[in-house]
Amino acid sequence: MNTLTRRLLIAATASLVFAGHAVAQDKSIVVASTTSTQDSGLFGHILPMFKAKTGIDVKVVAQGTGQALDSARRGDADVVFVHAKPAEEKFVSEGFGVKRYPVMYNDFILVGPKSDPAGIKGSKDIVAALSAIKAKGSDFISRGDKSGTHQAEVNLWKVAGVDIARDKGPWYKEIGQGMGAALNTASASNAYVLADRGTWLSFKNRGDLVVAVEGDKRLFNQYGVMLVSPEKHSSVKKDLGQQLIDWLVSSEGQKAIADYKINGEQLFYPNASDSGA
Repeated sequence: MNTLTRRLLIAATASLVFAGHAVAQDKSIVVASTTSTQDSGLFGHILPMFKAKTGIDVKVVAQGTGQALDSARRGDADVVFVHAKPAEEKFVSEGFGVKRYPVMYNDFILVGPKSDPAGIKGSKDIVAALSAIKAKGSDFISRGDKSGTHQAEVNLWKVAGVDIARDKGPWYKEIGQGMGAALNTASASNAYVLADRGTWLSFKNRGDLVVAVEGDKRLFNQYGVMLVSPEKHSSVKKDLGQQLIDWLVSSEGQKAIADYKINGEQLFYPNASDSGA
């Protein structure tokens, strides 16, 4: 073998090795998801199991649901995993998502200071509680970030007969940040805040905050997952993304979700089998 042939062979081999490495490195997907799935520790629990089974690395971009759906609309994600069913259905109907799959649920809770200035602690009526907060001008922290939690909060004010955009006063503070930041702000200012139970259970900086209202059926919080449309964005890794979705709704994925607990308390309840969820 002459020197030129040998060099060409080495170059070709190196090229194949590099290409193989690039393919291996590329076995990853981006999931645009809510801050609650990240802040609660759920992804830290289930994604290593998924990677061990499939070899697929999942990079999570944690945002409010509205921002996560916008990221997916731009093609900046392969999969979107959020909790605002009407917005999810709109996303699919507009052609940005292939199909919506229900995955799990938990609930929202109203958290507030132990001193309970609005006098609502122990209530199971979220509408009456919000009405009391407004009537007494008790401090309330809103995420104000178009997240699923923020959308749920605005809808609850509406059910209470309050147009919060019009009727808010100095007692109502919008921070434009995620659930962890909203809880920290409420803790620092002894204010009320609507939170998802998962993030609350994993939240360490509670200060004088306690659960004030829970158990109202209007506080139900459903999560869904969708593959971003490869027809809208050719960059979407359809096969890898669908593998994650299939695993989340499989008996193995559903068990992984159910098994995630903090201090013995389950954070999310799988319900992929409920087609109406």
